[in-house]
Amino acid sequence: MTTFDEEEMDFDNIDVSGLDTNGIKKGRKQIKNKIKFNLSLNPEQKEVKAKILQDTISVLIGKAGSGKTLLATQIALEFLFYREVERVIITRPTVSNEDIGFLPGNIKEKMDPWVSPIQSNMTMLYGKQKIEKLLSEDIVEIAPISFMRGRTFVNACVIVDEAQNITKSQMEMILSRLGINSKMILTGDLSQTDLKNKKDSGLPYLFNMANTVPGLGVYELKTNHRHPIVEDILKHFDEINK
Repeated sequence: MTTFDEEEMDFDNIDVSGLDTNGIKKGRKQIKNKIKFNLSLNPEQKEVKAKILQDTISVLIGKAGSGKTLLATQIALEFLFYREVERVIITRPTVSNEDIGFLPGNIKEKMDPWVSPIQSNMTMLYGKQKIEKLLSEDIVEIAPISFMRGRTFVNACVIVDEAQNITKSQMEMILSRLGINSKMILTGDLSQTDLKNKKDSGLPYLFNMANTVPGLGVYELKTNHRHPIVEDILKHFDEINK
């Protein structure tokens, strides 16, 4: 599959007038030149993606290798390239509320070890040069959870990766940052919670919330995209942890 060239697309002729009930601009169906990524989604991911596009906040759960981050990244880039949002914001907890201040470099450099999986997925989907350009221009922004307080995200798609490691208070804070014409996708796997007290995770609270809050959906990916042995290993650890 060929890579879509942003510069060849006539953005001026894209009809994105009006807002849908969930705050994202309409008009994607009128776009003639569809974006083509280097990697294709499988049927399960396509089915879940169709549901996520109707949500304001989506939660993607699944075991390691189920493609959660890849799907969230692809959706975020589509929103950006179709000019339905102006920015993509990536955030991820630094595990067990660890302070990143002791690490050398600026915020981006400090966060690189934690957001590298998302950057890797972006590069696989769309090419290293273009993704690095988006990062250098802050069109794709990297922001640690601890720096989210006090901000409001407008015209943005926010990816919250490893959400199982976000505490209840952090979850309330991050969800309340969402502004007009914005979308949030959280990914997580409760079997890989790294918090000292696993009961502190704020992710399970979203499961019940999905039944009462319109525009918030929870979806599970079950297909393994890694080596077949990974699935057997995860099943083994599940049995041990029961």
